[in-house]
Amino acid sequence: MIGFLRGIIISKTPPFLLLDVQGVGYEIEAPMTTFYDLPELNEQVSLHTHLVVRDDAHILFGFSAETDRAMFRHLIKVNGVGPKLALILLSGLTADEFRRCIEDSDAPALIRLPGVGKKTAERLIIEMRDRLPPADDNQTRSSKTQTKRHPQQEAIGALVTLGYKANDASKMVKAVTGDNHSSEQLIRLALQGALR
Repeated sequence: MIGFLRGIIISKTPPFLLLDVQGVGYEIEAPMTTFYDLPELNEQVSLHTHLVVRDDAHILFGFSAETDRAMFRHLIKVNGVGPKLALILLSGLTADEFRRCIEDSDAPALIRLPGVGKKTAERLIIEMRDRLPPADDNQTRSSKTQTKRHPQQEAIGALVTLGYKANDASKMVKAVTGDNHSSEQLIRLALQGALR
C-alpha cells in the first residue's frame, strides 16, 4: 500500500491533484481541507495517502494531516459511506469539526453537506461514535511542517489499533500515573491496568 508521498505539485483541480514523485505522476483525490493547505504549483508537498483498489481502478486519496486520513479510514467502514462520500464529508468539515458533530449528535450540521440525508447523518452518528480515532491536539494542518506526536497520543492510537474503543483507550492512558513515560511504557502500563 502507498501510505505517504512527497513530490512536486504539477496540477491541482479539485478534487484532483497531480504529484510528480521522482518522475512518476500520481493522480490523487483529496478533500478541500487538504487543498486549502497546498502550496503553489511546482512546489513540494508531503501527503498521507490511502489506496482504494477496485475491479476497474486503483484510486489514491491524499490528506495533508494524518488525522484526516485516519478519519477517512474510519468513515469508509460505515455502512453506506464510500470513499466519495467520505471525501465530501472531509471537504465540508475538518476532522475536528466532524468529531464535534458526532460527539454532540449534531445531525443538522451533517445534513447541510451535499449527499448527506437524515438517515445517513443518523447512521454516521450512531456508527462513528465508537469508531472516532483519538484526537491529536498537536497535529498541525500544515503539510510543510510535521509535529511530533506526544507519547499519550501514540499510546491511545496503538490501543485503538489493538481493538479498544477510542474513548476507552483514552481513559486507560489517562489512568496511568506519573509523567515522562514513553509511548511503549504507557501502552504496557495501560494494558496492565486494564487487566486488573
